[in-house]
Amino acid sequence: MAEAAAEKAYYRFLVLFFNCLLTFGSYFCFDIPSVLQEQFQGNLTCPNGTHHNGTGHNGTDCVEGLGMTPEEYNLLYAIYAWTNALVVIMAGFLIDKLGNRFGVFLFSFLTVLGSSIFALGSHFRGTPYLLPLMLTGRLLFGSGNGSLTIVQNRITAFWFKGKELALAFGLTLSFSRLGSVLNFFFTQQFESHFGIQWTLWGGTLLCVLGFLSAVVVSVLDKVGMKQLGLDGVIQQESKKVRVQDVRHLPLRYWLLVLTIMFFYNGVFPFVADASKFIQDKYPGYTQQAAAYIAGAVYDSSLVLSAAVGILIDYVGLRGVFAVGCAVLTLPVFALLAFTFVPPLVSTIWLGITYSFAAASMWPSIPLVVPQATLGTAMGLATSVQMIGIGLSNVIVGRILGTKSSELKIPLWRWQQMMVFMLANTIACIVASISLNIVDKKQGGTLNRSTKRSTTEEPARQPVDTAPLLSEVEDEGSIN
Repeated sequence: MAEAAAEKAYYRFLVLFFNCLLTFGSYFCFDIPSVLQEQFQGNLTCPNGTHHNGTGHNGTDCVEGLGMTPEEYNLLYAIYAWTNALVVIMAGFLIDKLGNRFGVFLFSFLTVLGSSIFALGSHFRGTPYLLPLMLTGRLLFGSGNGSLTIVQNRITAFWFKGKELALAFGLTLSFSRLGSVLNFFFTQQFESHFGIQWTLWGGTLLCVLGFLSAVVVSVLDKVGMKQLGLDGVIQQESKKVRVQDVRHLPLRYWLLVLTIMFFYNGVFPFVADASKFIQDKYPGYTQQAAAYIAGAVYDSSLVLSAAVGILIDYVGLRGVFAVGCAVLTLPVFALLAFTFVPPLVSTIWLGITYSFAAASMWPSIPLVVPQATLGTAMGLATSVQMIGIGLSNVIVGRILGTKSSELKIPLWRWQQMMVFMLANTIACIVASISLNIVDKKQGGTLNRSTKRSTTEEPARQPVDTAPLLSEVEDEGSIN
C-alpha cells in the first residue's frame, strides 16, 4: 500500500503544493523595487517639513530614499534578467545531469543569499557601496530565482505530464503571483511604518520559506520516484544528456521560445515602471494607489491561472491561445500610450492576456522536448526570455532618460516606452503565427488537448523530435 502512494492523485498534488511554495517568497522579493520606486529613486535627505514618505504625489513633496537615478533603478531589473540569461542555460543542463534535488537546494539558497545582500546594500545609502552591493544581491538573487523556476517546472512536468499539466502549471504560477500580489498590496504600507531596510529583510525571510519548501519537495520527490521504480531509470537517462543535444531541439521549440520572449518583453518591463508611470500621467494617484493598480496585472493572473489551466487541459489549442493573447494585448499599450482611460482597465486587461499566455506557452515546452532534456530546454527558453527582458529594461531606462530622481518624467517619454511595448507585442504575434503553421505541418501537437496528445503521440511522433525522444519517450509520465 505504501508502494502505491506515489501513484495516487493526492501524492502528486502534495508534491505540487510544496513545489509551488518554492518561488512564493522570491516572486514577492522580485518586484519590491517596483512598489517602492519612489523610495529607491528618492532623495538622500529632505528639508524639514517636506518629507512625505511616499504618500504624496508626483514629486511635489520630497521623498526620502536611496537616491538612485531612473537608469540605476532600471539596472536593478536589467542585471536580474542578464544574470538569468547567463546562468539558466548551465543551470538547466546541470539539473538534467544531477537531478531536481540538487537544483532546488542550490538555487533556493542563492535566492536567500542574494536577497540578504540586496537588503544589506540598503544600509549603505549615500555611500559608493550602495549600488554595487544591491546589484550583487540582484545578480545572485537572479541566478537563483530563474534557475529555481526551471527546477520547479521540471518537477511539475514530471509529475503531471499526461495528466493535469496546464492546471499544474497554472497553480504554480498562481502561487508565484500570490507573492507578487501580496507585495503590491502590503509592501508600501510596511515600508511607511518600518522603513526600507526592514522591508527588504522581510522579503529575505520569505525566501527562507522557499528554502524550507525545497527540503520538503526534495524528500517527496525522492520517496515518490523510488516507489514508482523510476529513480534509477532517470539517473541512467540523465547520464546520456549532452550539451550537443541542443542541436536536436525542434523548430517548434525555438518559435515557442521567441513567442514567450516577445510577450514577456511587454509585461515585465512595464510592471517595473508602472507605478511611477501611473503617478506621472494620471492625476490624483498616491504611491500606494498606483502600486495597487500596477499589481492588478498579477491580481488577474492569480485569480485566473488555475481556471485557465483547466480550460487549456480540456480544449488544447495552446498555439491558438498564444496568438489570441498576443493580439488582444495590442490595445493595452495603445490605451496607455494615447488615451486617459483609467489605468486599472489596462492593467486588468494585461493580467488576463498574461494568464492565458503563461498557461498556454510554458506548458507547451514539455510537449515538444523529451523529459531527460527538459531542464536544458527550459533553461534555454528562460535565458532567451531574460536576454529580451534585460535589453528591454535598459531600452526603457534610456527612453525615460532623465538623470534626476525627483523630476516628473514627461508624457512623451512614457508614450515612446508604450510604443516600444507595442513593437514587442507585434513581434510576438508574428512568432506565434509561425509557431502554429509549423506545428500544423508536424502533427498539430500543441493544439490537441492533453488527453488526446498522450493517446495519439506515440503513433504520431514528430520527425523533428524523434532523435531525442527515442530513448526517453516513456519516462515523463506516471501511470
